[in-house]
Amino acid sequence: MRKIFADTNYWIALLNPKDELHHKAKYISAELGSHFTVTSEMVLTELLNDFAKRGEYFRNIAASLTHQLQSAPNCEVVPQTSILFRDAVGLYANRIDKTWSLTDCASFIIMKERQVTEALTHDVHFVQASFRALLRNED
Repeated sequence: MRKIFADTNYWIALLNPKDELHHKAKYISAELGSHFTVTSEMVLTELLNDFAKRGEYFRNIAASLTHQLQSAPNCEVVPQTSILFRDAVGLYANRIDKTWSLTDCASFIIMKERQVTEALTHDVHFVQASFRALLRNED
């Protein structure tokens, strides 16, 4: 089964109808068909932090999505371990030529470990790290 990594800006776009990528995220989600989603606790932390300032409605839908993903049979939420944190900090420190966030670095490690080459994201950092960002237009 096709494995796809889901990044923070995908979850934000999917849940927020006013996000500029909302329609694209919904369209691509519908077009993907059956697949296995990989995401991480770090990604979900970014989502929950972003929606914390948006009021009760968005806080509730972000928390609800997080709970759903944790028990979904077609999704793996990779935990934030001290080993992943250490490795992500290592990548972060080794790529000072990039503006990759720590969450990006952890995501890249997760994707490489699980042999995932595609990400539901618009983030150009995934392209820089040699992954396919499905919410970006093909160049």
